[in-house]
Amino acid sequence: MRTDVPGLPSPHPLIDLLPAVYLEHDFLARFLAALDEVLAPVLLSLDNLPAHLDPRTAPEDFLDWLAGWVAVEPHEDSPPDRRRAAVLGAVGRHRARGTPHGLAEALRLETGGAHVELAETGGTVWSPTPGTPLPGTGRPWVTVRLALPDPARARRARLEELIASELPAHVGFTLELLPGGTR
Repeated sequence: MRTDVPGLPSPHPLIDLLPAVYLEHDFLARFLAALDEVLAPVLLSLDNLPAHLDPRTAPEDFLDWLAGWVAVEPHEDSPPDRRRAAVLGAVGRHRARGTPHGLAEALRLETGGAHVELAETGGTVWSPTPGTPLPGTGRPWVTVRLALPDPARARRARLEELIASELPAHVGFTLELLPGGTR
């Protein structure tokens, strides 16, 4: 949460903008100094706006705001570096969302680089004849295998929530947590 910073100097003091004839007025000098104290955080934020809008340099409270801009919801328990990476790569991940590559990338980001293996039942077919049967049998399904250093410590519910949000709505999934290292 942004708050005032006591003693923060203004980068553009208002008293410097007045003609010399007004510099002798004590009340005016104190009044403008009070305004400078209120305006200093605003002016410095505007001066540093590019840094605030870059996920690599944004303050942590701005990072959550930026995440909303790019439709990313990093988990609140995630370390700041993972949250920054989620916001930074959001556009590319949105382009791949719903694909095996997009799902694998989202899982690697969430787990810190775990090895992801996907097995899917999907397929494609084309026919000029109406009513041609769809490829595969039954409901489309994806089996997700994650190799983690300690599968017992994994947040299974969070991983299942992530997988469900990344897959198309009609595709079911199974999550298997396997012992193994991260790459």
